[in-house]
Order: sequence, then C-alpha cells, then structure tokens
Amino acid sequence: MRIVVALGGNALLKRGEAVSADAQQRNVQTAAAQLAALTGSNDLVIVHGSGPQVGLLAVQNESTPRAARFPLDVLDAETEGMIGYMIELELRNRLPAKRACATLLTMVEVGATDPAFDHPDKPIGSILTQSAAATVARETGWTVAPDGADWRRVVPSPKPLRFLEIQPVRTLLADGTIVICAGGGGIPVVVEPGGRYRGVEAVVDKDRSAALLAREIDADLFVIATDVSGVYLDWGTSAARLIHRANPEALEDMGFAAGSMGPKVEAACEFARLTGRRAVIGALADIEQLVAGMTGTSIRSGQAGIEAGEPVGPEARCGQQ
Repeated sequence: MRIVVALGGNALLKRGEAVSADAQQRNVQTAAAQLAALTGSNDLVIVHGSGPQVGLLAVQNESTPRAARFPLDVLDAETEGMIGYMIELELRNRLPAKRACATLLTMVEVGATDPAFDHPDKPIGSILTQSAAATVARETGWTVAPDGADWRRVVPSPKPLRFLEIQPVRTLLADGTIVICAGGGGIPVVVEPGGRYRGVEAVVDKDRSAALLAREIDADLFVIATDVSGVYLDWGTSAARLIHRANPEALEDMGFAAGSMGPKVEAACEFARLTGRRAVIGALADIEQLVAGMTGTSIRSGQAGIEAGEPVGPEARCGQQ
C-alpha cells in the first residue's frame, strides 16, 4: 500500500510546549517509533508541519539587522531541512539497515495573485496573550489573530498548485525509499514572466500540500495524524461526538475553523472526492489503527452522510480542533 502521512506540527510539538531542541527530539522520537510501524511492506511518504518552528526562526530573524534578515521562504526551507533531518535520523534508528530513507527539500508553486496574500490566516510561532500580540504587531508590522483562546502571528497560506520536485519523489518511491518531503507545506515559489521562479513570503498549509502530493503519487491512503482522536460534532461541549465515517461532501458542508481543523477536513475531503480512496484524520498515537480503519474519522465517497459515536463527555471541552 502507498501511504502519505501528514504529520501535524502539534504532534511534533505540543501546544504550549517550549520550542526547544530537547522537546522536539523527544516528540520526534515518539513519532518515528509510531511511523516505523507502517514501513513493513508499504510505500511511505511523510509530510510534516513546521508552524511553531518557522515562527521561532521569524522571531529570531527580527533581532538581526534588517539587511541580514532572511525572507519567510528561506525560513521555510530551514525548518524543512531541520525537522526532516530529525525525523529521518530517528526513523533510520528503527529501520532495517537496507531500508533507504531520504529527506527532500521541496518547492511548491503557488499563484502570485492567490487571494491568501491579502487575507493572512495561517498561525505560526508561539502562543501569545492579546496584549503581547498587540505589542508584537506594533513593533514588527506582523498580522496577529486569535487562535482559540490565545493569539498568534498569521501569514498568507496560498493554495499549492504543483511540486517542482515531484519526479524525484516518484523515483525515490520506485526504489523503495521512505520519503520525507514538502515539510511545512513546501517552500512557496511563484513563476515570474519569462519562467523564472521566485520565493514568496508565505507558509503553505501542510495538509493541503500533502493531499495534493497524495494525488500526484497515486497514494492508496491519505492519513492526517494530529493530536486529537478525529473530527468531532459539537466540539468543545459535553455533547461532542467523534465522527467515525463521513462522506466528503457532507463533512465539508459542516464548516470548521480555518486555523485548526478546517484545512485538515478540506484536504482529506478533496483527496477522497477526487480519488475515490480513503482519507483518515486521527491521533498519531493510533496510527496503525487509523490505517486499519479501526479508529479516527474515515472519509470516503460512497459513505452515506455522517456516522458519529456517542457523546464523549466534559473532556471534549478542552483541547483544540
């Protein structure tokens, strides 16, 4: 089976956890142990998030003289290499010596006139209080917005159109290599008149990129591994119910928050609708069960409407979806 796993940034760095090397190493070790369980006879592609990490680099960038600062697309590339290396290292420590694994820096083309450039909504960086967010916005010119009960910087998140390195990805997979690519959604570039590429200040949503990648490499299954058990009806209330199975059209009609579950649902539904194959959203800790269809929220055309479980109780008032 050919599987694409979109590994959520919150699965690599817990919400509110310090963006430190030690914390990320611990979380990557846990993630690698779970991902390694899928590598037996499967082709595996891993796409990871990088929102907290690229946000930290952006803050550090602001402390340097203006002429020495790097644009956001370069910071995207830095985090793609950094996190990809950490995942590959820990996977290699758990794989047979003969199983190849490779991290590929990946550029993704976006539209120069994408409306996202006028409406930033992708949260990156550390969690802030409202007063701290106001100070950051005043001092840096960044756009900030609520993220649940907190505040964070938001940046443009244009739609991914195509991957410049898609052929190397296919070649690596044909050779049996586990591929880590399109990290953080990929490095966003636009095509200028004359065919030249230019990096742009944006962060492409990794779930949207992973869904596009899954279609382009003809994946059998698309997994979005995050830090919640799946998609819920009435999230945040005592009446919350986990959606076990859903038709993509029915799920998309419900509407979910743009900064959290919205892009995940959109990406999973698009893959399921366009391919006729299954997408699933759920917890990284349950990844083997997600692949087996035993847990999480499975999305597939042909499913009749939405099938949900019983209310899960007061605990659903906590956390993020």
